[in-house]
Amino acid sequence: MMYQHELSALAKSNRMRTRKIYDEALMDFSSNDYLGLAQNETLFQRTVTQVSMYKTHAPKASIVVNGYHPIHQEFEEFLARNNGFEAGMVCGSGFLANFSLIEALPRKKDLLILDEEYHASGMVAAKTVDAHVLLFAHNDANHLEHLINTHSYNRIIIAVEGIYSMSGDLLNREIFEVANRYNALLIVDEAHSVGVLGDNLRGVFDLFNIIPEANHIKMGTLGKALGSYGAYILCSNHIAEFLQNRAKAMIYTTAPSLFDIALGYQGFLYLMRHKTKLKAEIEKRQSLVLQHLDIRMEGLICAYPWRREGMLCRCKMRLCTKVF
Repeated sequence: MMYQHELSALAKSNRMRTRKIYDEALMDFSSNDYLGLAQNETLFQRTVTQVSMYKTHAPKASIVVNGYHPIHQEFEEFLARNNGFEAGMVCGSGFLANFSLIEALPRKKDLLILDEEYHASGMVAAKTVDAHVLLFAHNDANHLEHLINTHSYNRIIIAVEGIYSMSGDLLNREIFEVANRYNALLIVDEAHSVGVLGDNLRGVFDLFNIIPEANHIKMGTLGKALGSYGAYILCSNHIAEFLQNRAKAMIYTTAPSLFDIALGYQGFLYLMRHKTKLKAEIEKRQSLVLQHLDIRMEGLICAYPWRREGMLCRCKMRLCTKVF
């Protein structure tokens, strides 16, 4: 068997991944369904009704051919309007959205700087660019600025996360200040912060009361707190036009599922209607973790080090239950 040696090595190092069907009766502490919307029957039925209004229920083509649908457009305009950005763009997944941004935006002689704990989608995309790629120490605004000051560049693109997917760390607000000081494009991956942070549950821009500027780009997913699948990019009209013409992962793939986009739309509307209740439930879970584990969570990812066989490991627990 062609890959048996590699598979054996993975098994020996306890890194073998498997797929399992889990009992739905189990309490869910592992998924990204932070608010329990993946089980909300009302949102499902509303989505069925919305998609049923149209002649077709699938996009059929790339978004730049004839796969762009009124459901896509309405959702993009809704997101841009409610988040203070000029433009919105839907994507098939968070991985595709991140890949699109980081593969397309950095050009030759540009400087691409990623947080060292940035998501794998961005790290993979970074290997495809002609720009000078650097990693800065996790959440360290001083190190980020040092790298900018010690390298030459045409443009600067910085990539960070709102809530980091493995550690649960909250983005250092000072990184916004560094990006603005050098007029750098700042990509903020809000996959794990939308629906969890801020007065309106819109993520770190909301939490930090930051008004989006032309150099700010927000990426969010529908497959986490919103209980669907897919993703979106919010940015200036200028950046949206560039991505539409240069982002291969958006140009050369079928447009996102109409049902998934509509379901994510319904999820956002649910957040807007029930934000007070949801914020109270989130704070309740954070308080329980603090009380019983002495860990203060910024979002709904609880990660803490523990010792196993002399090695420092990281355990991840996402607190989404069925009682929302």
